[in-house]
Formats: sequence, structure tokens, C-alpha cells
Amino acid sequence: MANDNDREEAVRDAVDVSRSGAPAGGSVIRDRFSADEIFQRIIVAADEEVTSGTRELFFSGLAGGFAITVTFLLYASLYGTTGGDPILSALLYPLGFIFIILGDYQLYTENTLPPVALVLERLSSLPSLLRIWGVVLVSNVFGGMLGAAALAFTDVLSTDASVAAAGFAQKAIETSQITLFSKAVFAGLIVAGVVWVDYSLRDSISRLVLIYISFLAIPFGNLYHVVVSATEMFYLVFIGELALSVGLWQFVLPVLIGNSVGGVVLVTVVNYFHTTERRLETARDEGSKRQLTIREWIWGGWSASGRSYVPATDEIPRSDPESRENER
Repeated sequence: MANDNDREEAVRDAVDVSRSGAPAGGSVIRDRFSADEIFQRIIVAADEEVTSGTRELFFSGLAGGFAITVTFLLYASLYGTTGGDPILSALLYPLGFIFIILGDYQLYTENTLPPVALVLERLSSLPSLLRIWGVVLVSNVFGGMLGAAALAFTDVLSTDASVAAAGFAQKAIETSQITLFSKAVFAGLIVAGVVWVDYSLRDSISRLVLIYISFLAIPFGNLYHVVVSATEMFYLVFIGELALSVGLWQFVLPVLIGNSVGGVVLVTVVNYFHTTERRLETARDEGSKRQLTIREWIWGGWSASGRSYVPATDEIPRSDPESRENER
């Protein structure tokens, strides 16, 4: 009987725990994760990201920035075709974000959650976080710039779509910076919220529905996303209707700050304190022992990426009952 129970437990562990050790199924309800389990899944993904090289981050971010061009292109095209109808023109707005999230590209606003959670746990250093933010933001903006150039110097956009594309940035330039910041806070909240909920889902259809509905809220709410905003701004610069310095200062910067505040403060920090004190203990062996010292956390310590949170799980397979007994 004991052997049967051990085998049953081993099978359940093999099914419900991924190779990294993160939960693949809920411990109470198998198709539903608790807040702690969502946090554990985010931490594992963040640990892989924070140890990625600069080249991988840059080109992934470049792909993400260029994918945003699809959102800008389709939004402008439908806006021109429908005469500015607020509903119909936004129907394909989420497509670029679908490519990014399901394609596992890097996007700055997504990075207001996973690597920040790792830093909050003192499992990665502040310099490591700033490196990720810097590389991903620069590559996103560069990708958006390339996309804007492609649209500005070709005939991809119709005449009506070109007018609409120029109008997006013009409207933002005429908006006060505090209003841009406020609207961007809510956009940042939405994006980071999507990332959190995304780690509670296990199938692509649910993720697709989540992304589509959530990112429709940005055009419907007249909100601002920094990479989309940068692409709109560059388009206006390339057609000669805006100075780059004006666009960066009056448009992109307040949106960047707003997105960051909305994602980091309103989602990541709140969800961090929403989890229990056992979030590390239940996720990994020696969870608290892996934390950086305060000095390492601030200055980077022996490694810019901090100590890895993911143990060598292959050394002690979770599906082996005898190994599990020895582990205890």
C-alpha cells in the first residue's frame, strides 16, 4: 500500500512539477494556481531571463519592438478605413502584443514584473534589473524606430492611414505631460496584470483570449504604451513634422515613467505582499539561503545577475520516491 502511495505521489509530482521545479499544476486544485504558485512560476521565468546574455536580450527586444509596428500599422489602417470609429479601428490593435507574448519576445513593460519580483526577493541585484531594463528598452525603441521608418518611407500605409498615423502622435504632443503620465500608469497596470494572470494559465487559447481582451483596453481607454508611443513619435519625426527632442521629452518620457509606475508599484509590489511568507520556502530548497546580502543586492556582489534561484533539479529527480525520501 505504501509503495502504491509512493508511486501515486511520484506520478503526481512528475505531472505537476516542471523540469525547473516550478509548479505545473495547483496543489489544491490542479488546474488553478494559488498566488504563491503563480509567484513561483514568475520567479523561475525571471531567473532564466536575468541570466540571459545581452545579445539574446537585445535581439529579443528588437523583435518585440518591431512587432509593435504591426499594432501601429493595423490601428492606423483601420482608423483611416473606418473614419476613426473607436471600436472598429481598435479590433486588431492587440496583434503585435500577441506576437510578443506568445512568441516569448522581450517587452519593457512586461519586465516591470518578473525581474522586479526576483529583486524584491533579493535573489537578483539592482544592477542586474537595470541592465535588463536598459537593454530591453533600448532594443524595443530601436525596433519601433525601424518599423516607423519602414512605414514612413514606403507606401505600406494608405493616404488615410498615413494621416491617422501622424495624428496619433500629434494628439499626444498636445496633451499635458501629467495626463500622459496618468494614462500611462493604467496602461502599465494592464500590461503587468496580464503578465501575472498569464502565469496562472496553462493553455494557449486562454492566454490568447487574455492578451486580446486586455490589450483592447489600451485603445478603448485612450491609454498610452511606451513602445507604441515611441513608434508613433518616430513616424512623425521621419515625415518631418516633429523634432526628436520634443517627441522624447513631451511624449515618450512621461509615458515611460507612467508605465513603469503602473507596472512596478500597482501590480508587482502589491502582488508581492499579497503572497505569503512561504513563497520561497515552497518554491525551492534553501530558498532564504539563496538571498543576496544587502551589499550584493545594491551593488551586484559577485555577479551582476545575483545568485541563481533554480537548483540543479536533475540531480535529484522529483519523480523518484527514494530520492524524495532522502531529500527530506
